[in-house]
Amino acid sequence: MSVSDNVRKRMVEGSWTRRMFEEAAILKKTHGEHNVFDLSLGNPIIEPPAEFRQALKELCNNPRAGMHRYMENAGYHETRESVAKQITHENDIKVSAQDIVMTVGAAGAINVILKTVLNAGEEVIVFAPFFMEYDNYIDNHGGKTCIVKTDDCCMPDLEDLEKKISKKTKAVIINSPNNPTGVVYTADFTAKLLDVLSRKERQFNSCIYLISDEAYSNLMYDGLHYVPILKMYHRSFIATSHSKDLALPGERIGYIAINPDIENKEELVNGLIFCNRILGFVNAPALMQNLVRHLQHITVSIPEYEEKRDFLYNNLISMGYKLVKPQGAFYMFPKTPIADDVEFVRELQKSNVLTVPGRGFGTPGYFRVSYCVNHKTLEGSLFGFRQTAEKFGLS
Repeated sequence: MSVSDNVRKRMVEGSWTRRMFEEAAILKKTHGEHNVFDLSLGNPIIEPPAEFRQALKELCNNPRAGMHRYMENAGYHETRESVAKQITHENDIKVSAQDIVMTVGAAGAINVILKTVLNAGEEVIVFAPFFMEYDNYIDNHGGKTCIVKTDDCCMPDLEDLEKKISKKTKAVIINSPNNPTGVVYTADFTAKLLDVLSRKERQFNSCIYLISDEAYSNLMYDGLHYVPILKMYHRSFIATSHSKDLALPGERIGYIAINPDIENKEELVNGLIFCNRILGFVNAPALMQNLVRHLQHITVSIPEYEEKRDFLYNNLISMGYKLVKPQGAFYMFPKTPIADDVEFVRELQKSNVLTVPGRGFGTPGYFRVSYCVNHKTLEGSLFGFRQTAEKFGLS
């Protein structure tokens, strides 16, 4: 035996997103990169903002002594102060540097939170469709994933949530704007969801943590605004990164923010810092911490993403595809015209269009399209989408 039974099982189930990305690489070698239209991975084609390049240039030209050494496991105090200032502004609640832990991306942040709060066998609720790595993260720390369905508008089914919460429920993960649907939770809907959590806490005399994955919170369209989770729920964590809003996915820089009024805050924060270290992250990358402290109010071009969304959405709708119009992030999640989403995705692949089957997000019968690509790729994909739509009788 080379690997554990659990790892073997999860490798087989695998990440459909990564699998399709790897298949795209093979197709590009066969047909040429310009003849393959890879819409599988959320890997932004947009370059980081000019402010990032300027800050990087200044830091390289004027390096600080010791800036590549270890720092506190929670991260540089100056960086955490800058993050706390921005979160205070966004959430209308006073957050300090002591409420922030810098992490290796949002993935590192979620793993650190789960490692800190989960006991073996406790449950974490997610809403399908969801980023499938959540299930692996929960399993990493001995937890059990509990899946709650969503409605036809891809919003969490609150009646199903009420049924699924039990004495074993330790946390709920929300993701708005959502990967893979692009749906944004409104303040009114979020308040109703949080009311369910509060009532269930009283019913079971328990503590239910809310983990808000906000990797896409700065990428919202149609005049929509950020919903202040920390202000709305006192047992809440923000887990986020600058992979999307600064187009830095390969740099792995993110953070955890904890509600300043949470019970046993000092112990929880110490737990987060301890787990950041023992999970092997040790600390978030020093160079990136030095840079993002100056960029908390900066994002990539939102109108550019909105234009890409409108272009692809309008074309898919005109071809007969059924989908909820994304309100944020850079994904859309159309229904497949046949029950087997893998078969449908394979059919698109015959036209060199790469997407991800919905079962890769816990929801068969759909497929995810990522539009954080250049316009030529979006335009080039239309022939394959149209040809496949016609084959399956869409109109």
